[in-house]
Amino acid sequence: MTENDLSQLRINKSGIPNRSSKRKRYVLPVLLVGLMIATGFLYKKGILTPAAQVQTVSVQKIYPSQTFTVLNASGYVVAQRKAAVSTKITGRLVYLAVEEGSRVKKGDIIARLENEDTLAVKDQALAGLKTAQFQLEQSLAELTDATLSYNRSKELVAAGYIAKSEFDSADARFKRAKAGARANQAAVSNSRAALKGAEVTLDYSNLRAPFDAVVLTKNADIGDIVTPLGAAANAKASVVDVADMDSLKVEVDVSESNIEKVFKHQPCEIHLDALPSERFSGKVHMIVPTADRTKASVMVKVAFDVLSPKVLPEMSAKVAFLLREITEAEMQPMTAVPTSVIVHRNNRAVVFRIAGDRAVGVQVVPGRRMNDMSEILSGLNIGDKVVTSPTENIIEGTRVKFAQ
Repeated sequence: MTENDLSQLRINKSGIPNRSSKRKRYVLPVLLVGLMIATGFLYKKGILTPAAQVQTVSVQKIYPSQTFTVLNASGYVVAQRKAAVSTKITGRLVYLAVEEGSRVKKGDIIARLENEDTLAVKDQALAGLKTAQFQLEQSLAELTDATLSYNRSKELVAAGYIAKSEFDSADARFKRAKAGARANQAAVSNSRAALKGAEVTLDYSNLRAPFDAVVLTKNADIGDIVTPLGAAANAKASVVDVADMDSLKVEVDVSESNIEKVFKHQPCEIHLDALPSERFSGKVHMIVPTADRTKASVMVKVAFDVLSPKVLPEMSAKVAFLLREITEAEMQPMTAVPTSVIVHRNNRAVVFRIAGDRAVGVQVVPGRRMNDMSEILSGLNIGDKVVTSPTENIIEGTRVKFAQ
């Protein structure tokens, strides 16, 4: 066979089946079935389900009194009786017995100024009093002798034993002695008054507590010059500021438009920013009978039912004016949600909590109901976000989006 003959040889492929075409016929149906299965799975998982638009609210810790509060106001704790303890004389501070927080009783010596000069004046007055007393004793002795001589001369002149001139001398002596005794009595009184004045002036150097109080601030220290008005350079006008801690009340400003909701002895609940975990019961003590035109408000003073030692002057406070008194059970906080978030599914109380972009059904145990709020005994934590008024289409795992 020649090379030309070999070039004419060919393979007849018409009888061989095309395996690639058969595979192509099966691939498309398999892909369609897989796509349908995946789509069903995604729908079942809610991935392809349209997100339901919902409104949410957070689980809160509230106090039962919040459900019957008619008005809230802010203010500060203020001591109704306080004083800046100063002096009536000018002097250098040489003794200081207190510091901030010290408790003092009425009349206690808080501080003392230098008093050597006034002490000398007192000693001088005391010596003058003693001198006047000695002179009085001498004049009284002379008066006694002059009285005896006068009485004898009077008897003798009546009997004619002595001359009238001798009796006149005894009478004059008696009158001089009597006048001298009175003068010395007045001198003693004067010296006693001078001593009293010296003692008062000396006591001006002692700064005493005006009432039972606690020292709030210390404004001077040993060595400082203290003056009544603090007019001198570097001089102090007051040594300490004190307050009667039993007179603490909360002063709040109430808008003129809301003052009609407040009345004397109205029950209140007091919340101090410094003590967030505690609430204090109180009552309206006074509605100050004047308005502040700059703030269009009226000051209301609220007294504590029981004053705690933790309460300090100038603490920031919030006051809730209540419709009624608070019971003992209502003093404790509770975990609560709006009643509208609770639905019943399969005879169970359920709340839908937000987890990511899903609504998760949580079985809860409701407690007390107060107005539009319900207590949650178990099932939720404070701060959880839950769906408000969930509809029937909100089920376990439903995708949600938040309403604007």
